[in-house]
Amino acid sequence: HLRSMRTPAAMIVGLVLCPCGLLLTLTGTLAPSWRQVSLIPDQPMDVILEQGIWDICRERQSTHDRLCGQADELGYFEQVPVRVAQGLMPSSLVLTVLGLVVAALGVRCWQQEPRYLLAGVAGLVLLLSGLMSLVPSSWYTHELWALPSPSGSTLVVGYSLVLSYLGSCLEVLGGLALTLSFHHCCKEC
Repeated sequence: HLRSMRTPAAMIVGLVLCPCGLLLTLTGTLAPSWRQVSLIPDQPMDVILEQGIWDICRERQSTHDRLCGQADELGYFEQVPVRVAQGLMPSSLVLTVLGLVVAALGVRCWQQEPRYLLAGVAGLVLLLSGLMSLVPSSWYTHELWALPSPSGSTLVVGYSLVLSYLGSCLEVLGGLALTLSFHHCCKEC
């Protein structure tokens, strides 16, 4: 009887990975550093532009003066990968929160037995949310050097893009772990 009261390890893994993925994806979505543009012609050597999916910031590294809300003179925000990220990243965050609520209802919190079907459905929702944020992160990475930038400048991946990518992967793995709950449903049937 004691063995049946234990929460399955796959559910615990899913409930640990998905909130971590949510935090990373949220940070990556909001922070304006999906791409860094440096060594911009006709600008001081220590000026860096940080481009995100919502904002462009200009920072002078020697003085750490940072000014966000820079004008988009090259049409960066009109590019398809940026527009797709603006739509899919917030949608993914909402879906992740919804999936975590369903997972909390499915995994044993206040009941004696987990609701395996509900936990499995939550896993599918979380898997989908992870894929919804993985697609724009991957596409943006693929198009990083094709997006408009001042000619002759140097481009590098920003930390927000890395956080979004890692958060997406954690959500996918956590969602997969929770979908293993369907196995218990099949055994019960």
